[in-house]
Amino acid sequence: MKDRIALYPGTFDPLTNGHLDIIGRAVKLFDKLIIGVAINEGKGPLFTLEERVDMARELANQVRRDAEIEVRPFEGLLMHFAEEVGAEAIIRGLRAVSDFEYEFQMVGMNQRLNAEIETVFLMADPRHQAVASRLVKEIAKLGGSIDPFVPPLVRDRLLEKFKR
Repeated sequence: MKDRIALYPGTFDPLTNGHLDIIGRAVKLFDKLIIGVAINEGKGPLFTLEERVDMARELANQVRRDAEIEVRPFEGLLMHFAEEVGAEAIIRGLRAVSDFEYEFQMVGMNQRLNAEIETVFLMADPRHQAVASRLVKEIAKLGGSIDPFVPPLVRDRLLEKFKR
């Protein structure tokens, strides 16, 4: 029997408690979860690709030690990467209706590119629905507490980035 592989893609700049919640829930549904860290230089990430991959690897190991989780950087078309890793599903987290509108368009295009790969939406835990990486970075930059939004590893690295 072949493993059921899912891909959870994102920029993860930085990875939040909301992302970790989605990872923890996705590994319950699939035999293997690949966290695809997008290079996405167009978004102007605060953390380098290597920093984002390293944080994702360290944190993924803390989510569920009995699950097979792999972290890989990728560039280019998501569906090409999904095909390359043998994913049968793309995992996407939804926080609000605005997320759904964007994701709805993406699913339509992705289905045209490869109808064999499904998209699985997981609703954000209510505790994490307002959490967005860009807002976490802004709070950290302005000296606010980000403890409720990110794990200690990410908090420490964010504070180091914004050290004056």
